[in-house]
Amino acid sequence: MSDASTLPYRPCAGILLTNASGLIFAGERIDTPGAWQMPQGGIDAGETPEVAALRELTEEIGVPADAVDVIARTKDAIPYDLPPHLLGKVWGGRYRGQAQYWFLMRLTAGDEVIDIETEHPEFSRWKWTTPADLLDEIVPFKRSVYEQVVRELLPDAV
Repeated sequence: MSDASTLPYRPCAGILLTNASGLIFAGERIDTPGAWQMPQGGIDAGETPEVAALRELTEEIGVPADAVDVIARTKDAIPYDLPPHLLGKVWGGRYRGQAQYWFLMRLTAGDEVIDIETEHPEFSRWKWTTPADLLDEIVPFKRSVYEQVVRELLPDAV
């Protein structure tokens, strides 16, 4: 494999979705039992980060755009590098990691709009969780990104 530092970051949008109680949506990855994460996904050509985030919200957890309020977004994209054992294995080996734009969204509908049994399911189960528990359960190589997202979008929670 070539030097990872020469590879670009994959543009990505992520969603920190909260409910009326201020808890955060987390889904357990189907491909990595025990690893919980917030919805996220790649930004397609021609999409803005916000449009991609709303699309991913629907694709990954079934929540339509009209069931959320977009509250805030991170000032900049937050990059992370893949760990060595994943380099060359995900995204066809084209990227060294992701540069993620994160959006704070509040669910304005009830939990019944959440449906993880999507066309291409990513999560085996889901829950509402606290920021501290989310940070404990995220895969280690994404923990610093999640810490930064929570600090920036939910400063009163840390």
